Amino acid sequence: MALASLFEKIVGSDANIAFTAYDGSKAGPDGSDVALEVKSPIAVAYLAQAPGELGLSRAFVSGHLDVRGDLYTLLDRMWKITTIDLTAAEKLAAVRSLGMKPLLMRVPSPPQEIRQSTLAKLGSRHAKQRDAEAIHHHYDVSNRFYNWVLGPSMAYTCAVFPEESSSLEEAQFAKFDLVARKLGLKPGMRLLDVGCGWGGMVIHAAKHYGVKALGVTLSRQQAEWAQKAIAEAGLQELAEVRFMDYRDVTESDFDAVSSIGLTEHIGRANLTSYFSFLYGKLKPGGRILNHCITRPTGKEKTFNKGGFINRYVFPDGELESVGVLVREMEDRGFEIRHQENLREHYARTLKFWCDNLESHWDEAVEEVGMGTARVWALYMAGCIVGFERNKVQLHQVLGVKLDQEGRAGLPLRPSLDWP
Repeated sequence: MALASLFEKIVGSDANIAFTAYDGSKAGPDGSDVALEVKSPIAVAYLAQAPGELGLSRAFVSGHLDVRGDLYTLLDRMWKITTIDLTAAEKLAAVRSLGMKPLLMRVPSPPQEIRQSTLAKLGSRHAKQRDAEAIHHHYDVSNRFYNWVLGPSMAYTCAVFPEESSSLEEAQFAKFDLVARKLGLKPGMRLLDVGCGWGGMVIHAAKHYGVKALGVTLSRQQAEWAQKAIAEAGLQELAEVRFMDYRDVTESDFDAVSSIGLTEHIGRANLTSYFSFLYGKLKPGGRILNHCITRPTGKEKTFNKGGFINRYVFPDGELESVGVLVREMEDRGFEIRHQENLREHYARTLKFWCDNLESHWDEAVEEVGMGTARVWALYMAGCIVGFERNKVQLHQVLGVKLDQEGRAGLPLRPSLDWP
């Protein structure tokens, strides 16, 4: 069977995607604004080894599958491939229709793919050493590369757009300020920010609220960037970022804890100890704001061992539903006072990041290599589609550690500008 015929069978004839392949076959309209090109038999071999998302990702990252036009538009039009799960037998039948050669051709995975054997040597999922390697794989790419993608804020989490016309920087400021207001930060308070990234929340809390803030991260490059940014801002007396596991923080009696984009790395088996640990770090009346990507229900897989995201982007990452997180927080002693879904805001954030990467594409390729740049382009474009189509969500959950009399210390109603 010609490759174009197989493509049309899977994608459909009305997807408005042009398709060409090394075997000379074509499908789709010639005038389409997006096109997919299978450049060599190696791309087919990748699909034979791993039919579906992982095989397609390997072929694209390695350059044996190419895209003309906007990657997000292509993925949006090919959405049904990711939403309709073919059975193993159906996948094998599709590959066999191409002949035996792809089935017999063994090609190594692109070097950007983290080896499962490497992780296994570092212990069970979410052991400290293994977590450190997983964080290093994703976050220690290059601070220069991240600066091009994320912009001046160096905020690698969902922004909050006050207006349709808000810039990315305005939205990232609004996100940090929303967290600060939900936590009720005031001068003289102490904040613990776990998984602090490049120190955005720590710096915001110290600079704009006079809070003494401690941030911790497992990425050495993030910590070095944050420490330099703190010094340049003259905030050394209030702000600190350490290169360390949050589980090794010895201080306690914090007025507030922020966790912005860390819970995805914790794992369901560790949620109990995670929220218990953070509960123990707060003084009575202290608040916690947990901001993380979630699944829309409790029915989806929380961990996809063979998925592109796990193999190339977030090794060992796990996504829970907000219901699971709320129950865990409640069972650890927190009273839940507010939660909101910022799903559409993350789709908008990712669009800005994709545009930033495109505008710095040549420099990014020179900095991190073509394979890694392609990983990021594919990952971020795919995530836009995921958030837009409710495959994933982004929730902020506010909890309070009540005092001995059961008092939360919150106003009867939040101010009109929150959230």
